[in-house]
Amino acid sequence: MTYLLALDQGTSSSRSIVFDGEGHIVAIAQRELTQIYPQPGWVEHDPMEIWTSQLATAREVLAKARLKPSDIHAVGITNQRETTVLWNRKTGHPVHHAIVWQDRRAEPLCARLREDGMTNTIQEKTGLVIDAYFSGTKLRWLLDNVPGARAQAERGELAFGTIDSWLIWQLTGGKVHVTDVSNASRTMLFNVHGNQWDADLLKALDIPASLMPEVKPSSAHFADTDAALLERSLPIGGVAGDQQSALFGQACFEAGMAKNTYGTGCFLLMHTGGAFQPSHNGLLVTSAAQTSAQPQYAMEGSVFVGGAVVQWLRDGLKAIPGSAQVQALAESVPDAGGVMMVPAFTGLGAPYWDAEARGIITGLTRGTTVAHIARAALESIAYQSAALLQAMSRDAVAAGGTPVAELRVDGGACVNDLLMQFQADLLGIPVVRPEVTETTALGAAYLAGLSTGVYSDVAQLSKLWRIERRFMPTLSRSKADEAMGRWEMAVRRATLDGRP
Repeated sequence: MTYLLALDQGTSSSRSIVFDGEGHIVAIAQRELTQIYPQPGWVEHDPMEIWTSQLATAREVLAKARLKPSDIHAVGITNQRETTVLWNRKTGHPVHHAIVWQDRRAEPLCARLREDGMTNTIQEKTGLVIDAYFSGTKLRWLLDNVPGARAQAERGELAFGTIDSWLIWQLTGGKVHVTDVSNASRTMLFNVHGNQWDADLLKALDIPASLMPEVKPSSAHFADTDAALLERSLPIGGVAGDQQSALFGQACFEAGMAKNTYGTGCFLLMHTGGAFQPSHNGLLVTSAAQTSAQPQYAMEGSVFVGGAVVQWLRDGLKAIPGSAQVQALAESVPDAGGVMMVPAFTGLGAPYWDAEARGIITGLTRGTTVAHIARAALESIAYQSAALLQAMSRDAVAAGGTPVAELRVDGGACVNDLLMQFQADLLGIPVVRPEVTETTALGAAYLAGLSTGVYSDVAQLSKLWRIERRFMPTLSRSKADEAMGRWEMAVRRATLDGRP
């Protein structure tokens, strides 16, 4: 039997999963990660904790699976994207905590870049908007604010990396400084047309090129691990940022195929093939996980508050004792009773991009119960995702393609049957849940297996993708359109400039 080890380093935890060659889960190990909030809007992680927790789960999962390191054919890595680490090449120690993707401290620099007229240049070269979300401005903040960092960087003594690079550096004992195209494309410093660091963007942000890692396709031989860590040297054969890895794990290899990950937020990606297809509907273009040097792209949009609305029901309203109870509460009423909820707790993401919007519940009557609010909260996840997919389909059609024909789903909230059925009803297309919903880690395992000969091509991987349930739309299009119209009206009321 062939086994693959996936290291899944996320925002809230480090996990390791062993898969067999058929893509079945053999064992999982997980450790929570400390969240550090130095001041409002700032979010940090301890890079050494990231490393030690990830190594610990790798050792633990082998023990759980009752496997020896020699049983592992290859290692794949997937990671929280945009989170930025700067470390000393000689000592291997970080010069500062990692700045997490959620962190907003670099917004003043982003404002200056916009004022300097860089918006179109950055979008054309990277597919991204100027935002503190991405790694480039986080790195610039570290160089400007950590004492001695810029001087050290200019002497070539420091290395920059996203979490994948940091883990590979540690896994190889400081011998290899490398990343993949999908992670590089989230830095705002990477030209996705030529798959290389962009000299003009590095200059614009005043970042020395010596800091940057080598960039490889997502499925490639990145390095071999230090034999002392896992009792044997293992090849690292696949690396991808978490959302691109999930797209790969869902076997979305062709233009027009899409997946939505229902986590704390929702991340919807649609493969666009080899075409760099700019969005006219507020979406991002990003590099998809690549199996060769040939660029592949995806369109991406994110919902800020997805499953987090269930946490709010639990912790804020105290409406349910645990997240698992939300479906039963929501199903205790036949519908939301006219209640609409827009969970804009931190503004609205794509396709609205309104940072000033705030949460709102409309349609309350004397007959409204907490069950109606719970159902409206669940439905809000589907409404936001539907708005996102409709924007993607408009972009696809404008570029000469076709609308998305089905949506593949994963993430913690996709186990909620009520939510998935409502999603299908709104979209008017099948919503498909696979047998293995750990698609982020599975994608990394597949990328590693592909580069090391476990799999011959992506066609073989497509055959391994297995459906657990297909949710077919049952609502008429006129009813679905009416529902989306009510949603858009509620969104307007949630924005500062859209009062009725």
